[in-house]
Amino acid sequence: MLRNKLAVTSLLCTLAIWAPSVHAQTTVQESHTDTATAQPSVEAGRSFFSRLGDAYREDWHPTQPAGPAPDRRGYPAPLDSTPFPSSDYSVGGTPVIGAPDTQTYPLMQAINANRSRIKVYGWVNGGFNVSTSNKGNGANAPASYYVNPNRITGDQQVLYVERLPNTVQTEHVDWGFRFAQLYGQDYRYTTAKGYLSDQLLVHNRQNGYDPVMFYFDLYIPHVAKGMNIRVGRYISLPDIEAQLAPNNYTYSHSLLYTVDPYTQTGIIASIKLSDHWLVQAGFSGGDDVAPWTKDASPTGTACVDYTWHKGGDALYTCANSFNKGKYAYNNLQGYYETWYHKFNAKWHTDTEFWYMYERDVPNVAGNVANPITPETGANGAFCHVGQLRCYAPEYALTNYVEKEINTHNYLSFRTDYLDDIRGQRTGYQTRYSEHLISYGHWIGSTILFRPEIRLEHSYEKAAYDLGTKKTQFVVAGDLIYHF
Repeated sequence: MLRNKLAVTSLLCTLAIWAPSVHAQTTVQESHTDTATAQPSVEAGRSFFSRLGDAYREDWHPTQPAGPAPDRRGYPAPLDSTPFPSSDYSVGGTPVIGAPDTQTYPLMQAINANRSRIKVYGWVNGGFNVSTSNKGNGANAPASYYVNPNRITGDQQVLYVERLPNTVQTEHVDWGFRFAQLYGQDYRYTTAKGYLSDQLLVHNRQNGYDPVMFYFDLYIPHVAKGMNIRVGRYISLPDIEAQLAPNNYTYSHSLLYTVDPYTQTGIIASIKLSDHWLVQAGFSGGDDVAPWTKDASPTGTACVDYTWHKGGDALYTCANSFNKGKYAYNNLQGYYETWYHKFNAKWHTDTEFWYMYERDVPNVAGNVANPITPETGANGAFCHVGQLRCYAPEYALTNYVEKEINTHNYLSFRTDYLDDIRGQRTGYQTRYSEHLISYGHWIGSTILFRPEIRLEHSYEKAAYDLGTKKTQFVVAGDLIYHF
C-alpha cells in the first residue's frame, strides 16, 4: 500500500520585527541536524538576502569558534550530528526530555540571528534512481521512496513552523508546537485518510500536498524528571526511520518502514522516570486516518524505553497501535522492538523487529465465490480457499550498521527482511530481503548528498517490476538543501 517555495513573506517580516532575544533549549526527534559553529549576528541595515548569503557562507566555511556545550540533563548524546540525523537515538512522540536545542537555520539567521523561540525553516529534497525495473509508474515498488523507476524526482519540499519547549529547565511549565507542510512525490507515503487524501486515493496524483504534522506540546517539569504531552497529528512513535528526509540515514527506506503506519492523530504522554527509563501512553483514532473518518477506531499506544551503558545502549519497546484489529483503512495492530547500540565513537548499529496484523481482511486470492471488495487504498489478503475473510499477519526485521568517517561523511549498511504472510501489505504473498550500501556527504550542515546501491529479492512470488521479476537492483541518490 503505497501510499514550496516559501510563500510566507509577510510571516517572515512579522517574525523579523517581533523576534525576542530568547534561545531555544531543546532537541526534538524530527528536526534538522545540530550545528556546533556559532553564527554571526544580524548586521543592521543589510538586506535579508545578504544576511541569508552570509549564513550559508558561515555554514560552509566557518570563521567563528565553536561555543561552549549547552547544559543537558541525563546521559550525554551518543552520536554526532552531523553527520547523523540526530545526536540522540530515535524516540517518537516527544522532544528528547533534558536535551538542549543546539540547532540554527540559515533562514532564521537572516531573519533575526536565530534568536527567536518560534522558528521557520525547512528543506528542498530531490533525487534520482536507475533501476533494473522499467515498466513505468510504480514498477520499483515495494521499494520506497523512489517508487517510479529510472527518473529524476522532486521528492519532498518541506516547511516547518515550530516552537520547541525548553525541557532542560525544571522550574516552570513550557510549551511548543509544530506545523509541518510537505509537497512532492513523497506525499503518497505520508497521506492519512481524511487529510486531503483524495489526491492519492481518488486521483493517484504523482505529486501532492500533506500537512504531515500539526501538534501542540506541553512540558511539565515536576512530574518525575519531566513529562511532555503532545496533542495533534504526529509521526507514529517507533521506527529507526521517519518520513522526513533529514531524519533518515539513507535516501530510500527499508521494506519494514514502507509498509507500516506513518502518522496518528491523538494524544501521547511521555514521562522520563530516570536517566534509564522513559514511559509513554497515548490514545488516537488509529493509523493514518483522521478522527472524523468512518475508519477511525479508538486506539491505544504504549511504549517504554530503557537506556544503559551511559546512553550507549537503548531498548525501545512499543505497542504502537492496538484495538480490536478489525479490517479498515490501515487499522494495523503493531508491536515493535528496537535496539540501539554504540560500539565506539565511530560505529553504531540500530535493529528493529515488528509484528503486525489485521483481522477479517477480504480475500482477493480468487479462490472464493462472491468475494468482498476491499476498501479503496486498503489491500485485501490472499486467504485460504473458501474464506471470505481471514487473519493477515506480517513480520519484519531491519538492521542498520553506521560508520562515521568524520563529521561530514558517513557510511550506512542496511539489511532488511519482510514476510508478507498473506500479501496484505505489499499485494504479493511472499518473503522479501533487501541489502543496501549508502554514503552520506555533508557540505556544512545544510547540504547532504546520499548516493546508494540497493539489491532486493522476493522469494515465493515475483513482486518487482509490477509482478514480473523476483530481483531488483537500483542505483540512486538524493540531495537535501536546508534553509
